[in-house]
Amino acid sequence: MTSFTMNELQLGQSASFTKTITEKEVRLFAELSGDSNPVHLDEGFAKTTIFKDRIAHGILCGSLISTVLGMHLPGPGSIYLKQEFKFMAPVYFGDVLTATCSVKEKMEEKNRVILDCKVINQNEVVVISGEATIMPPKN
Repeated sequence: MTSFTMNELQLGQSASFTKTITEKEVRLFAELSGDSNPVHLDEGFAKTTIFKDRIAHGILCGSLISTVLGMHLPGPGSIYLKQEFKFMAPVYFGDVLTATCSVKEKMEEKNRVILDCKVINQNEVVVISGEATIMPPKN
């Protein structure tokens, strides 16, 4: 694990994290969050939707961005202040997602960093795009 302070962060610097989304994780997330929407859990119901199959929770997939920010860039000690998501495409069980965050802006006087965030699937389809504001660890 590496942690980057404001002085060490560079515009354009990026980090990524990759994970396969499994049925077990979707079920655990539903139990943890209380979101048991049948589009995530009921195969029969999901077949009647525009997705034609069960899909993962958007926030579960977005949490991969949190992993990048908290563990890689800026890393441990960072404080997550704000996140904007746009859900662009469904995520199905078995999809391999890669979350990437890139330093877009540094506000040194406030000790804040704005990062562009995106999550793509194994077919390079953007499933989530957004922007995060982080307070990196102190120098």
